[in-house]
Amino acid sequence: MEILKLGIFQLKELYKKKEVKPSEVVSLLLEEIYRRDKDIHSYLYINEKAIDQAKRVDEKIEKGEDLKELEGIPISIKDNICTKGIPTTCASKILENFIPPYDATVIERLKEKGAIIIGKTNMDEFAFGSSTENSAFGPTRNPHNLERVPGGSSGGSTASVASNLCFASLGSDTGGSIRQPSAFCGVVGIKPTYGRVSRYGLIAFASSLDQIGPITKNVKDNALLLKIISGKDKMDSTSVDIEVCDYLEFLNKDLGKLKIGIPKEYFVGGIDKEIREKIFEILKILEERGMIIEEISLPHTDYGIATYYIIATAEASSNLARFDGVKYGYRSKNYENLMEMYMKTRGEGFGEEVKRRIILGTYVLSSGYYEAYYLKAQKVRTLIKNDFEQAFKKVDIILTPTTPELPFKLGEKKDDPLKMYLSDIFTVNVNLTGLPAINIPCSFSSNKLPIGVQFISPYFKEEILLNLSYKLENELKGGDK
Repeated sequence: MEILKLGIFQLKELYKKKEVKPSEVVSLLLEEIYRRDKDIHSYLYINEKAIDQAKRVDEKIEKGEDLKELEGIPISIKDNICTKGIPTTCASKILENFIPPYDATVIERLKEKGAIIIGKTNMDEFAFGSSTENSAFGPTRNPHNLERVPGGSSGGSTASVASNLCFASLGSDTGGSIRQPSAFCGVVGIKPTYGRVSRYGLIAFASSLDQIGPITKNVKDNALLLKIISGKDKMDSTSVDIEVCDYLEFLNKDLGKLKIGIPKEYFVGGIDKEIREKIFEILKILEERGMIIEEISLPHTDYGIATYYIIATAEASSNLARFDGVKYGYRSKNYENLMEMYMKTRGEGFGEEVKRRIILGTYVLSSGYYEAYYLKAQKVRTLIKNDFEQAFKKVDIILTPTTPELPFKLGEKKDDPLKMYLSDIFTVNVNLTGLPAINIPCSFSSNKLPIGVQFISPYFKEEILLNLSYKLENELKGGDK
């Protein structure tokens, strides 16, 4: 049991010493998933063939052969990332029986390094949500308190890591969907710079906002996974050809006295009292370690949620037009003509939140409303981007809470979409600008719920995020030295 609590590097060390076999680890992990995940529901699909792959790694170890960086490491994958021969449903009835004929680029890169795909994780349908309650196959629960949500939309991925039912996971982040659930579940989750990681094989929500990133138990594991999945991909025209830093090497570098900006707009009324207190404790720790703390302003912060939900729903309505019952996925059984087939298929196949966002997105793109809403939102997006660019002329890193609240109870916000959307108030602006950001678990509340802190850096400076996070992690709990 204790072995499942280890990080990737600790497990690799046991393999090296031949103290445990990969097949034993995978067998134990599958047993635990079947025993405990019926309560958490972090997985939608379990890959039984993982044990065969693990046995092949056993043989390599017995022969004394060197292992690749992730060989024998079980990793879970969010169910909107295509996996060849393994169902990829986006937690939607409309893709319930879809099995991709190809791997996403990030999956290819994990497999090249020997990773074992242990299963596909639950999520809000098509990544539309902040609680993983919008899944067509039932909600995921927070491992720290089963009455509460794990966050979303990557709630299944973060819950699988937090409950030690895998050693790491991949999620996707469109408006905070890695960072917010990472904060709710008490794990490390990074949203890389837009273009740093290929989106090829990620079933699109909002193409100008989506980005895949790793979710791990500690910062060192996160640095390893990010290094592996990053880099230019000819299959994705939005991936950027910028050299990928060796994030692991960078972890122990001395960055000197970093200037850390605290945006005053993120510390207004409405933020949970305990979260505020913990964030200021973190600031005190950083200041004692020589960091320079400076208040900054991001004046267009308040417009982020409205801007995000206009742009994201517009792109979603376009991206989801392909799911019509013609080429793949679910098709209604009762229809008399083509138009009725479209309408019934989408009406029966999509959940309520998906329908809501498609309708909203179609509305803001429609004739007469495009300029009033969508075009105006794109202009405000530029203003928000300019705010961050001005701030980074003064500071090296921006620190904020990851969420304004602690994990809320299942069902608490399900019937109030606007209240639910505000869960992402501290994360959406990062996606609108394309900047990288990371959540680091920093403490627990009085009722033992995780609290996270968010670091934001300039474009393609993930190494600084990871370096600072690693130092803070070691400061708080000894880290993974």
